[in-house]
Amino acid sequence: MTIDNALVMILAGGEGKRLYPLTKDRAKPAVPFGGRYRIIDFVLNNFINSGFFKIKVLTQYKSDSLNKHITRGWTLSPFLNQYVDLAPAQMRTGNDWYKGTADAIYQNIFHITDEDPRYVCIFGGDHIYKMHVDQMLDFHKENNADLSISGIPIPIEEASEFGIMEVDENWRLINFVEKPNYRPKSIPGNPNMCLASMGNYIFDKDILLDALNRDAVREDSSHDFGKNVIPMLLGEGKNIYVYNFAQNTFPGMTEAEQGYWKDVGSIDAYWQANMDLLSYNPELNLYSKEWPLRTFNYNYPPAKFVWEEGDRVGMATNSMVSEGCIISGGGLSHCVLSPKVRINSYSSVTDSILMENVEVGRYSQIKKAIIDKNVVIPPHTKIGFNRDEDIKRGFHVSEGGVTVVPKGAIL
Repeated sequence: MTIDNALVMILAGGEGKRLYPLTKDRAKPAVPFGGRYRIIDFVLNNFINSGFFKIKVLTQYKSDSLNKHITRGWTLSPFLNQYVDLAPAQMRTGNDWYKGTADAIYQNIFHITDEDPRYVCIFGGDHIYKMHVDQMLDFHKENNADLSISGIPIPIEEASEFGIMEVDENWRLINFVEKPNYRPKSIPGNPNMCLASMGNYIFDKDILLDALNRDAVREDSSHDFGKNVIPMLLGEGKNIYVYNFAQNTFPGMTEAEQGYWKDVGSIDAYWQANMDLLSYNPELNLYSKEWPLRTFNYNYPPAKFVWEEGDRVGMATNSMVSEGCIISGGGLSHCVLSPKVRINSYSSVTDSILMENVEVGRYSQIKKAIIDKNVVIPPHTKIGFNRDEDIKRGFHVSEGGVTVVPKGAIL
């Protein structure tokens, strides 16, 4: 089903400071994930698979790699008025970059007035999840809502980490607070859980335009949806409803996938989400035919595993190996490899993420590491075994002990 009366605006200008150094040269939505994808691919696939084909991607911070990925991999049919368009920050309303999420939409308000949709979907571009978005739009229509926000149930003890929404028995919003320092109201019928905002909104167009225009002239505003626009609309008694993401279903969904949503905003969360893909029955299934996950397709040859003589064996276990990789006499265990990685003889790589065009030299040992693209690791190198040594060599080591070798590092 094609949904013609909705415009999608994806916020993809995030700096992603907590993912540094992976975001040293790229925006957070452009960070590779799952070997051959980028983080932004997941929200784009959600909309395409749900029948939304009018999509604007709002970019700002270090957007070159994101721009290339969108233009090369996400071409729809202009003949049918279908598009995934880049919308770079243009400073049309002043001399400032985006000051907040609401200001990002306000600076691109002409896209809304030009397209003149009935509904505007404003989603973030930096989370990992599957979602049948038209179910949320149906919920929005059924409740005659001015604004619908997708919420995910979380343990009430974790409330201080999120924007928390309190609802009545009809799931109408009655309070919205960023990172509360008190015990918030629980979900109706579930005293141990509360609702965290996923930062995904569906607005009636006229309500959105009016709110943006009024917020833009307020000098005391941070021009943010969560901090300013939603509390303003709530105070005015607007019809705001919360869509329970835990009830969302999609074709081919496994039991483990129900309600799966990950904020991969820190190095440890990003590493763990990639490692989770390697489970026999993962919470995020990349192999579903019913819910295809598209991305830019590399024109590389198949992965190759060579040598089997003594302890010189090219082998991978419990791993994902992308196209163009050559495992030449070395061993992989519990790893995610992007395209064009080469593992040379007698080396051992475990619990690690290797991005595009990484080469691991002979007799090297790597454990619990993220090696960003275009890094050549010399023979006999050890990474991930001694925290202090890794830090001395200029590598970033996370709180959870994940060593990150930055893009293009010379060892």
